[in-house]
Amino acid sequence: MANQTADAVIVGGAVMGSSVACHLAQRDDYSRRIVVVEADPTYEICASARSAASIRQQFSSAINIEISLYGIRFLREIGAALAVDGDQPAIDLHEGGYLFLATPDKLSILEENHKLQQELGADIGFFDAAGLSEKFPWLNTNDLAAGCHGITGEGWFDGYGLMQAFRKKARSLGVDYASGKARVEREVNGGWTVHLPDGSAISTPVVVNCAGASGGAEICRQAGIDVPIVAKKRCVFTFECRDQLERVPLLIDPTGTYVRPEGTGYICGSAPPEDQDPDCTDFDVDYGLFEEHIWPVLANRVPAFEAIKPGAAWAGTYDMNLFDHNAFLGAVPGVDGFYLALGFSGHGLQQSPAVGRGLAELIATGSYQTLDLTPLSIERLAADQPIIEKNVV
Repeated sequence: MANQTADAVIVGGAVMGSSVACHLAQRDDYSRRIVVVEADPTYEICASARSAASIRQQFSSAINIEISLYGIRFLREIGAALAVDGDQPAIDLHEGGYLFLATPDKLSILEENHKLQQELGADIGFFDAAGLSEKFPWLNTNDLAAGCHGITGEGWFDGYGLMQAFRKKARSLGVDYASGKARVEREVNGGWTVHLPDGSAISTPVVVNCAGASGGAEICRQAGIDVPIVAKKRCVFTFECRDQLERVPLLIDPTGTYVRPEGTGYICGSAPPEDQDPDCTDFDVDYGLFEEHIWPVLANRVPAFEAIKPGAAWAGTYDMNLFDHNAFLGAVPGVDGFYLALGFSGHGLQQSPAVGRGLAELIATGSYQTLDLTPLSIERLAADQPIIEKNVV
């Protein structure tokens, strides 16, 4: 097969890679050839397709809050932003809010987080136990001190639809998509060669690693970088409830177990204990996690959930950053032309609009022009300065 050239090659074509490609192609100052290489063109097992697909501002770090504040604005306007030939995408955004609950021993953390969120402009309400009971009468508040609910700007949406909207827009702007598992190699005189399984190769000055859990760490190793990013399995379970509950948000129990509405029923999940959370090698569902942990927790928190009818379940993967559960973004110092958008640890969908915009700015101009994503640079790894995110879900 004949070799090709491109001005930028993005490895990974799900929501993050397609967002970067779309934003880069939309820039008037970057009329160049962009190629996206996706290992699984069916997108059957990508995180974008298997995620619970939600967005929140209830983080404890300023950069994550600011990323999602832009994200919700983008999602609200997605029809106009990503329209192709008058066809506007729809992602069924539902701003039902997150509801983070705190027991007395975690009250100070909730208060501190809420203060920062308000300072940055997030629309988050703070409720004591009595206020929670009044607002959500189906909720067991006996052991709770308080909770924070996203009044606006938080909720859930069609994650697969968002990915496809970015991809369709990128293709309409001239971005080429290639199929196959890529391998990257540094050229002797600078630049990169991206090898494809059919024997062809693409020479490029810029490689953006958006390969996620399916190969992002391996692409880094090929570039001479070691990152603490592994694939972790997360299971999502569905169920129906006999009783009809009103105004159910995306509820985060103090244990970290979550539940939210989906259609006429609900979806739920929880991270397994660390000693039962091996690197992911399959997509088998751990039904014991639901029966032994998730259902008992939810039935205690929402008594109506004692009588439910379990439904389908599926498993997906996170590209988990073991360093601090936050993404590595931007250029890699000392590795010219190599950029990262990797290690999102479950936040990729909601962060894809701001990250795509930011990396497009960085590649085209050499710096971030709107939101400074420098706090998420990989430089914090060498400096041993993790971003401590207290609201890990």
